Amino acid sequence: MPRFFLRLSYKGTAYAGWQIQENAVSAQEKLNHALAILLKSEIATTGCGRTDTGVHARQFYVHFDFETVIEDGTKFCNQLNGILPNDIHIQELISVANESHARFDATRRTYEYFISPGKNPFLKEFAMLMHVPPDLERMNEACSHLLRHGDFTSFSKSNTQVKTNVCHITKAEWTTRNGLLVFTISADRFLRGMVRAVVGTMIEVGQNKLSPPEIAEIIDKKDRSEAGASVPACGLYLTSIEYPYIQPVNIFQFPS
Repeated sequence: MPRFFLRLSYKGTAYAGWQIQENAVSAQEKLNHALAILLKSEIATTGCGRTDTGVHARQFYVHFDFETVIEDGTKFCNQLNGILPNDIHIQELISVANESHARFDATRRTYEYFISPGKNPFLKEFAMLMHVPPDLERMNEACSHLLRHGDFTSFSKSNTQVKTNVCHITKAEWTTRNGLLVFTISADRFLRGMVRAVVGTMIEVGQNKLSPPEIAEIIDKKDRSEAGASVPACGLYLTSIEYPYIQPVNIFQFPS
């Protein structure tokens, strides 16, 4: 049976994350429903991962199987977008090999977190507000410790069903972009709630509540209570997913 990837984006404000849940609306539920209408068949999508409630995805991939080849990908995406709500956008349909997997084949994932250093009514759902900006130099010094460690239990939600808490982080840095503070982090995988917990702890470094080397101590303790509080979901974006057989696409610049 032919297998397809969809590249999409969604605003997470109205959703309890990507994954289908019993008592909450999810982005996956909306997509499966729209595909069923368009293809006149029950469709089960498999996502490249999961996002928490309120987290946005500027780039997200899913795979699904359908009994016949879809010849016109542009037309298909346009029709699907016409069914989906405005906060979910299908960008591309990609024919892939039958054994391709949106989750297990991903080699690198990148998140960005945005902080607005001042009140901005237009960014309420898209960035965290901080009236006193933290020290980026101190936070970037702390980032170096993330690259030297692998077990991130201290930044994971408790009682998660995973085989390992080891993640290989390849990039972690703080920059400024159009007046916003931006944290970028890339890894082969992430734990539940990990990025928001990392950012919350980094902010404590930037506020002189922790020293940069204390990040390493927190990681070594493998205890979530040692790390800082998780920051709000509104500022977090899944911005890039990479596969060995798909040309990388990373067009996210916020704000433009």
